[in-house]
Amino acid sequence: MKLLIRRGHIVDPDTGLDGRYDILVDGETISRIARFIEEPCDLLIDAEGMYVFPGFIDMHVHAREPGFSYKETFETVGKAAAKGGVTTICAMPNTNPVIDNAGLMRKVMAETLEKCKVHFLQIGAMTLGQKGEEIADIEGMVSEGCVALSEDGKSVPNAALTFEIMKKANRLGIPILDHCEDKSLAAGGVMNADANAEKFGLSGIPNVAEDVIAARDILLAADCGAHLHLCHCSTRGSVRLVELAKAQNFSVSAEVCPHHFILSSDDISEDDGRYKMNPPLRSAEDVERLRRGLRNGTIEVIATDHAPHSTTEKNCSMKEAAFGVVGLETLACLTYHYLVRGGVLSIMQMAEKLSTNPARILGLMDRGSLFKGKMADLTIFDPSRKVTIDPDKFLSKGKSTPFEGMTVSGEVMYTIVAGKLAYEADK
Repeated sequence: MKLLIRRGHIVDPDTGLDGRYDILVDGETISRIARFIEEPCDLLIDAEGMYVFPGFIDMHVHAREPGFSYKETFETVGKAAAKGGVTTICAMPNTNPVIDNAGLMRKVMAETLEKCKVHFLQIGAMTLGQKGEEIADIEGMVSEGCVALSEDGKSVPNAALTFEIMKKANRLGIPILDHCEDKSLAAGGVMNADANAEKFGLSGIPNVAEDVIAARDILLAADCGAHLHLCHCSTRGSVRLVELAKAQNFSVSAEVCPHHFILSSDDISEDDGRYKMNPPLRSAEDVERLRRGLRNGTIEVIATDHAPHSTTEKNCSMKEAAFGVVGLETLACLTYHYLVRGGVLSIMQMAEKLSTNPARILGLMDRGSLFKGKMADLTIFDPSRKVTIDPDKFLSKGKSTPFEGMTVSGEVMYTIVAGKLAYEADK
């Protein structure tokens, strides 16, 4: 199929293109980019007044299958991703069973080829069953397409075991996506440890619970040469640690989620499960430090930590609610509204953090750029649209978001995955 995109404003950090161009897609790849293209095509998209990005890559998604299909399925997570302009998702392994061996990796990759509308990359567990006791079948998983390792949902408590896993990851050329949390310090907390937690009579999670593991794992990774990627950074301490690591030329990167760079614990108006996520919403000072880290390049990636749950698991007190909020369908509009319109990032930096940098960190050489011969993954975004966030319109099974009812600027109009139209807003 030939697809022609006319008059869109291309924003591509990899090539430096920043202006109005036409793009011709032939089959799964980009065939041509020029100021004007006149050629017969099967589908013509008029992108006048819209940004055309390399397809967004979300490094941190919970697809919930296998084992928790009542929360999300390969089909629904793909639809939600496409609606949010995300063309590649990286799924965390904390499923049931845990993705910790070659057989499960092979099975998931085969199923998602049939069921998921976007590119689906499975991350492998660091330890068997995520029990923190024995190293998972890392070599086997990598042979079946595993792109990274993570114990997401927890940290591996044993430093020596973590070090051995990092050495394996380094030999195999894949990154560690690190959930930094010392369970003994988090100690059953449900929100940030501050005056707001005391007001609601809830137990808190201190910043140091994140910072101490971030520091430990940065040092371990530096010693063996592994690439460490810090997931869902939420504290000013973790940003400072990444700054220090980069100053020493350590191979480290980091991500932040929209809920952490927009909201603080001061925005929690009541004991409501929609505000329960891990790590929690931190202080206003932490939010400002995260934004500064995004602006100066310390934090290279924006990811969602999309974590769908059933309504009953979220519509309750934070004491009983499950950790996690959904984010795929609001990623683009929240990033554009609060960071680009908010003066924190340029539109080019938005593209870097949603497309180019994730592709580089994961070694995805065929995407993350708009260039002849690259995979035709594109996100077409209209900055002039106004959107009121309505969970009832989400395509994800998960409906819990602290942004419900907010009106923001910008909407994904088209999502193209490997040359095929995966989503169109007005249809």
